Amino acid sequence: MSYDRAITVFSPDGHLFQVEYAMEAVRRGSTAVGVRGKDCVVLAVERRALAKLQDPRTIRKIVSIDERSTLAFAGLTADARVLINKTRTEAQSYRLTCEDAPSVEYLARYIARTQQKYTQRGGVRPFGIATLLAGFSEEGTPVLYQTDPAGTHSEWKAQVIGGRNAKSLREFLEKNWEEGLSEEQAVRMGVQALLEVVDSGAKNMEICVVRAGGMKSMMEESDVDAIVKDIEKEAEEGKTGTAEE
Repeated sequence: MSYDRAITVFSPDGHLFQVEYAMEAVRRGSTAVGVRGKDCVVLAVERRALAKLQDPRTIRKIVSIDERSTLAFAGLTADARVLINKTRTEAQSYRLTCEDAPSVEYLARYIARTQQKYTQRGGVRPFGIATLLAGFSEEGTPVLYQTDPAGTHSEWKAQVIGGRNAKSLREFLEKNWEEGLSEEQAVRMGVQALLEVVDSGAKNMEICVVRAGGMKSMMEESDVDAIVKDIEKEAEEGKTGTAEE
């Protein structure tokens, strides 16, 4: 029997193959990095090379869900659009009912619940995306959540989704992340992680800083380019210093 034909059938060794294939779709997507700082959350995504005549404004990997929360995703863009629209509708419905903005945790739980629903019924397929959700908690502290195609959600200090090098980038973040990073340090760490997978520097990066109150600010390409050059210069000096020794 082919256990990967039906989404609702477990294989004898406990696998749901369609869910694992959805996770593979995420791995084949472009990389997204989230870094939590002392008073901000930085989302950095790899922007794949566009066709010469394509308008870059129509390809967005970082989107606003609500005034207080921002989402970055890796995987199938069409699936992301559907899930983002569902989440935006839920956020508006919550505001209407409770007369308050939904927390980032609530939205992460909602996204994970929706993704999980699509792994348990016949006639549907899992969403081929993972998400990073950034914003601020009720206490005013920055928070970063991740969801995956299986429907799990968890809070992170720094995390990588998508791309073939996610494991090595996660190790880089584990080694370099520390409590109380300033905005400048968090941005630099996000750019540094992306440089491992991006070839043409700032041109193929999108960097977003989420500040207090969930205010989202996209960085200009020239500012990102200045950080990239600084990191490359530092790396060159490091090499020169090692060679002299």
